[in-house]
Amino acid sequence: MKERIYVCHTFYHIYVSFLKEMNLPPERRGKATLVISHMSTDFGDFPERIRSFGFFEEVVDFDEKHERCFPELAKYRKKEKNFIKSTWNRILFTKKFARLEAPYIPVDFKQYKDVYVFCDSDPIGFYLNANRIYYHALEDGLDCLKNGDLAHLDNIGHFKIKAFMSQKLNLIFIQNGFGKYCLDMEVNDISAIAIPFEKYVEVPRKKLVENLSQEDKELLLRVFVPDIEQLKAAILDDNVQTALILTEPLCALDVRKEIFEDIVSRYKDEYMLIFKPHPRDELDYRKEFPGYAVIDRIVPMEMLNFIKGCSIDLVVGVFTELGALDFAKEKVRLGADFMDKYEDPAIHRFPDLTKCKL
Repeated sequence: MKERIYVCHTFYHIYVSFLKEMNLPPERRGKATLVISHMSTDFGDFPERIRSFGFFEEVVDFDEKHERCFPELAKYRKKEKNFIKSTWNRILFTKKFARLEAPYIPVDFKQYKDVYVFCDSDPIGFYLNANRIYYHALEDGLDCLKNGDLAHLDNIGHFKIKAFMSQKLNLIFIQNGFGKYCLDMEVNDISAIAIPFEKYVEVPRKKLVENLSQEDKELLLRVFVPDIEQLKAAILDDNVQTALILTEPLCALDVRKEIFEDIVSRYKDEYMLIFKPHPRDELDYRKEFPGYAVIDRIVPMEMLNFIKGCSIDLVVGVFTELGALDFAKEKVRLGADFMDKYEDPAIHRFPDLTKCKL
């Protein structure tokens, strides 16, 4: 029986997997498998880069398939007014999706003592529950349930019945801890979540970082920052006020460009601006905003916490949670009021779950 396996879908997931491993006693390190799903993120040669450092026992690429890859499933996703018909379709979808995904699963998860899955709403969650494989879920991003608890939002109306069918009967699947074979769900801050759940386990990211040795931090920098000297040159300048703009894959590309043009216009006269593109943001910021420094998209923002002397005067994001960015003197999260100008508010304003009829 092997020890641990982590299933990751983003650079941030991989970063947290490193943190979790680095918080183990030295004798337990180096006995984990890292599985990298290429379904939603273009990792380029990053998996090979991780392998070269030898921190994980094995690094496995996962050709995870979205439901769109299986046209035969579309008929089960059609909206039905009849609850019984809708539920029956969902039962069929759950079982068939897991079966169709099975040929693409790259490892035998039953051979591991502990399985950790980021974002179990992805196909891997369906597969594990259908095959009765117990696992630990981890939140997709920092405090992501605070901004949108999709387990409840995707299942408004008869939620208790749906949760029973997922958690007890395993007939359908609900993410974020409501799967029958999900043992628990690790979150950063339980107090930030609107609706409590007994499977939530609080593991603050900040504590994981505080336990790192200097050697651990240096390893993380070597893994995640391809050119550390270039990054330092971009951010370490005490003679100017510096602002870091965190991009996100918001709206269509033309609207997204408009959003960040407006942000640049707001801050360019007071600060030297630096862009940090989101890993899934396809807008070419070097082309669209020539003259501004651009940090490599693979670099998690937390890496700047580990660079000695790094101090950014201002960090600006739209919906990105900024609490973990200790290098920032000031943080501005523009939020929903800002986004209302660019798209229908219904797209980014989630309902208050405590007032919804679940």
